[in-house]
Amino acid sequence: MKKFKKLAMLVLAGTLAVSMLAGCGSKEKSGSNSGKEKFVLGLDDAFPPMGFRDDDNNIVGFDIDVATEVCKRLDWELELKPISWEAKEQELNTGSITCIWNGLSINDERKEKMLLSDAYMTNNQVAVVLADSDMENIEDLKGKKVVIQNGSTASDAVEADAEFAKSLGELVRVDNNVTAMMDLQTGGSDAVVMDEVVARYYMEKDDNKGKFKLLDGTLLEEQYAIAFKKGNTETCDKVNATLKEMAKDGKLAEISKKWFGSDITIIEK
Repeated sequence: MKKFKKLAMLVLAGTLAVSMLAGCGSKEKSGSNSGKEKFVLGLDDAFPPMGFRDDDNNIVGFDIDVATEVCKRLDWELELKPISWEAKEQELNTGSITCIWNGLSINDERKEKMLLSDAYMTNNQVAVVLADSDMENIEDLKGKKVVIQNGSTASDAVEADAEFAKSLGELVRVDNNVTAMMDLQTGGSDAVVMDEVVARYYMEKDDNKGKFKLLDGTLLEEQYAIAFKKGNTETCDKVNATLKEMAKDGKLAEISKKWFGSDITIIEK
């Protein structure tokens, strides 16, 4: 009888262990304890004001606020995942992220490789120099040392104009715009080619006011969109519909005014 009881207890313990492991496996597979659908947003976390880290190391920004509201309305769980901007398509195609939402500019190559949402903001590629620079327009960059972010449309804009690229004294590629602006400020370069939205945010920060200026002219006019893996039309359509809803009820304008002082979004109401 004792042997039977001991055996029964061992069987029961084994069953419980298997059940617990199965339960743990299920939670790990879903990646969430909330039961909600997870929406993993891939971003370059050094791209203010679209997505960046604040003084407390929290990821904040215009795109983050908009994505948070979209996920709230769709009852999705938002997860922010910093990625290498150069590897963004790979991250998307392997399924490690749901989307790339971080001031992603629309171009033909990206249209071919990824599923893009409706455009939600306009942007230009511009050149930033120190305020005391004697340069006044884009043409003055001839022979100068210019910094750009790897894998960005700033890089595309420079390379698209072969004559302009050849006229530069040196073209330096860095991982992000924060590094590029620091290089400019310390005298390591003569100019940074970058998104106008980002440039103006930097220039308006209290500790940067009066330190920089934009050169006259633009290298490229573009629009921002959200990128999804090809074929993921269901998720893309839901996000598009929610953005239109936010444009109609004023929430999108509210978020834009918080970050830019006015509504610069272009989603149709």
